[in-house]
Amino acid sequence: MKIKFKIITSEKTVFEDEVDQATFETTDGQITILPNHRSYITSLESGEAMVKIKGEEIFLSISGGFIEFHNNTLIVLADTAERAEEIDLKRAEEARKRAEELKDKVISMDDEEYARVAAAIQKESARIRVARKHYTKRGLNLE
Repeated sequence: MKIKFKIITSEKTVFEDEVDQATFETTDGQITILPNHRSYITSLESGEAMVKIKGEEIFLSISGGFIEFHNNTLIVLADTAERAEEIDLKRAEEARKRAEELKDKVISMDDEEYARVAAAIQKESARIRVARKHYTKRGLNLE
């Protein structure tokens, strides 16, 4: 038994395939969806997602959105999503550094501005984790 799986952003379908399982960071904590899981809807946290197909793990970075699972169909509507091999590790590290510098520089930041900067740091940190895991598993140089 497989799960029909699709990740969609406002720009494109990032991933679509039949998978054995999928794991996400949600507002309820980390969850793994297996075939015949009960129907489920929740919101996503920025973080790492992993899908398993025939024993192979595929990692993605997702920032926000929702998942819906029903009748072995899993739909992810994500704010942003990238496959690990698409992430430019150097650019992600630079973006996280810029966001952290902004957070450190701004003395009086309102709650909305702080939340935006914190979300950017969380998103870039997730991208970096996913990319590093991908490169390490493939035995590729991180430089």
